[in-house]
Amino acid sequence: MAEAFRGRRVLVTGHTGFKGGWLSLWLSQMGAHVTGVSLPPAAEPSLFESARIAQFVDHRIADIRKPEEFAEATQGCQPDLLIHMAAQSLVRPSYDDPAGTFATNVTGTAVVLDWARRLPMLKGIVVVTSDKCYENHEWAWPYRENDQIGGADPYSASKGCAEIVAGAFRRSYFSEPGSAHVATVRAGNVFGGGDWATDRLIPDIIRAAMAGRSVRIRNPASVRPWQHVLEPLSGYLLLGSLLMSARGGEFAGAWNFGPPADAFLRVDDIARGLLAQWGDGRPQIELGASACDPHEAGMLTLDSSKARQRLGWRPRLSTDAAIAMTADWYRAFAGGDADMQAFTRAQIGEYVGGETSIPQPAEKMPLCV
Repeated sequence: MAEAFRGRRVLVTGHTGFKGGWLSLWLSQMGAHVTGVSLPPAAEPSLFESARIAQFVDHRIADIRKPEEFAEATQGCQPDLLIHMAAQSLVRPSYDDPAGTFATNVTGTAVVLDWARRLPMLKGIVVVTSDKCYENHEWAWPYRENDQIGGADPYSASKGCAEIVAGAFRRSYFSEPGSAHVATVRAGNVFGGGDWATDRLIPDIIRAAMAGRSVRIRNPASVRPWQHVLEPLSGYLLLGSLLMSARGGEFAGAWNFGPPADAFLRVDDIARGLLAQWGDGRPQIELGASACDPHEAGMLTLDSSKARQRLGWRPRLSTDAAIAMTADWYRAFAGGDADMQAFTRAQIGEYVGGETSIPQPAEKMPLCV
């Protein structure tokens, strides 16, 4: 995969975000020329700032909801591959700003793809949506790529709409010989160092630990397909390399990148694992949603058989190893002395090298109420 990206021009939207930051740094390590187009980092602190990702990216600011602004920011860009990650990525804020969520995730996707269809050198497009794009029936079976698209909340519905937009552009503008090949990717609940978004489990716990206060976990029994951020990113990159190949048309369409079934875990299981890894100074946990909390799905899992069989993609980290890597990153950040760019790059190197000596959690920690 590194050979496939060396010297390639890759445009990443949303490079100032959590997943976009890790992806941009990884691409740069493989020798790609990365251009990033995004809004400024939304969180403070941010992975983009702490890992100094701007040093490795042609960093450009634009709002994808505004066609003229996006076109101006991308002047001169002739990428081989486009990875569209810019999004409003949180369920709870989508209840507060549904129109803004749809504008970013649906109209923004259309703006980016409309721009991309005019690029003669473009070979592949990866549109990142979400596992929440599926019409969730709260059943025990993992969702496959041909299951119904939908969404009960504005965020989920907007991601389902983004899938429809990408499919329409694929069939309308990217179906002729020589045109770019369009794929959409749907990942499970990702975590890892450098995520500072509000109302996410691990960032909320880390902030509480660093501030010396308790934290409330709203839905401890909810089940999700948990995975370290590098796992789905490895799938996106593998897929992107294949889209740029002579056989790229075989890989257009939708793809799930999720963990194995033993990583379909309850929220409180992930919280216990992080508490065990954090050790001294771990926060006190309060369990249960409040009456004013909006609805969130209780059960959501993914079937990634297609990626395993057709791409040869496999998750590499156990859940325990993924949690240990995440805790290590935040401890290094909290210490204040670490070079977080070097630390983040080292974690990518460990992942690529198949490092398996990451320590396991010592014991299952009780959740304190």
